[in-house]
This record gives sequence, structure tokens and C-alpha cells, in this order.
Amino acid sequence: MMKAVERIILKLIIVQFIFLLFTQLFFHHLNAFPELKQLTQYEGVTDQNFTELLETFSENY
Repeated sequence: MMKAVERIILKLIIVQFIFLLFTQLFFHHLNAFPELKQLTQYEGVTDQNFTELLETFSENY
């Protein structure tokens, strides 16, 4: 019984991984929703804020 459950879970994980790769390809590489890309750039999600992070840590400690 446990082996059957493990096989089902493993198959679900593989299917989820395949869907993840397909979705990433669809959204990012094929530029499916350019508005989404603009929104992330506007919100500053894609910016490299590593120096601000370091400055924040150095001020607190």
C-alpha cells in the first residue's frame, strides 16, 4: 500500500515539475504577457537591490 502511494506522489511531483517548466517557458521566453513583465519592472522586483540589503544589515548590527 505504501509503495503505491509513494509511486503516485512521485508521478505527481514529476508532472508538477513538467508543468512548472512549461509555464516558465510560456510566460518568460515567449513573452506571453508583456504587461506582467512591465509590472514587475515597475514594482522593482527585478532590480538588483543587493547593496541596499547590505546597507540595511550593516546599520542594524
